[in-house]
Amino acid sequence: MKIVFLILLSIISSIAFSQLEEADPDALTLEFISLFNTDMNPEVACYRIPAMVTAPNGDLLVAIDERVPSCGDLKWSKDINIVMRRSEDNGGTWSPIETIIDYPLGQSASDPSMLVDQITSTIFLFFNFMDLDNEKDVYYLKVITSMDNGQTWSDPIDITSQITKAEWRHDFKFITSGRGIQSSCGTLIHTMVNLNNGLHLFCSDDHGESWHILDTPIIPGNESKIVELTDGNWMVNSRMNGKGIRYVHTSTDQGASWISKPDSSLVDPGCNASIIRYTSIKEGADKNRLLFAHANDPNERKNLSLRISYDEGSTWSAAKTVYTGGSAYSTMTILPNGDIGLVFEKDNYKDNVFVRLSLQWLTDGEDKLN
Repeated sequence: MKIVFLILLSIISSIAFSQLEEADPDALTLEFISLFNTDMNPEVACYRIPAMVTAPNGDLLVAIDERVPSCGDLKWSKDINIVMRRSEDNGGTWSPIETIIDYPLGQSASDPSMLVDQITSTIFLFFNFMDLDNEKDVYYLKVITSMDNGQTWSDPIDITSQITKAEWRHDFKFITSGRGIQSSCGTLIHTMVNLNNGLHLFCSDDHGESWHILDTPIIPGNESKIVELTDGNWMVNSRMNGKGIRYVHTSTDQGASWISKPDSSLVDPGCNASIIRYTSIKEGADKNRLLFAHANDPNERKNLSLRISYDEGSTWSAAKTVYTGGSAYSTMTILPNGDIGLVFEKDNYKDNVFVRLSLQWLTDGEDKLN
């Protein structure tokens, strides 16, 4: 009799939990999986600037700075490496930390970003480089590629001369961390910042064999992300230091000209954020959906939040808090199972965590994938 009772209790509990999940997505606690923190390697001062993509085979790849002597940025650190972890099960488990870029002491690589060419299945990993012993304050922009879903990588290629101008040699310039995109026509597009000359896009029309910069600067602009809208127009969402909000730039002519305006609904303390396309009707979905993750506070890097737009970024939902504490740079990708993968800098750069979110959680059960 006791056994029968326990079985019935288990069944009732399972049904109740299922109904709770369906009725109240907020009732389930988010699980933060630590991917990079200094407890994993006491010789490292901190891990910063995460980048994440979904590889063509469905694996999740997360790259990040391994900042050895200090948490300082590229121009202040003689030993920054780029390391990576991989998940083959939608972020449930992760591989050990693997070093991808490691120059001799005195030379550093920083600010990884990735871009996946869905046509050729090539993954591009961009980074910024400096030789602090011999060319202090001179930034070089480089890329490596993988043809096997990030298992192995090519030697670095210097693309500085392709995507910058000769007179910019001593300018503070860098490829934006996070990720670039591939347009519907196959063009590879990414963002590059020159703090003296504005934000620029750089592109490839031959699957990364060569790159070129678009001449028209995007002003004002800082660290940014680009998305292609369903009508073929481009939209860049940009950090703006000291403004307390984001700037949005749109182009109807493939970057030849831009319309720029602040978006007071997107609060921001001056921090790198993440915007990606989730679904589009053109690709068979029931709705157009964009996602935006940011530190939702005008003054401090905290309160990481997620928003959704159903009208191509013209308006956004109310912010759904992912983590109320210290939270800075973030990066997103879509998981093979349709969930949203998010990695962000947590608790004043002490940790970098992965969290898996659902559309149902984000919308409080009002929207779900069909």
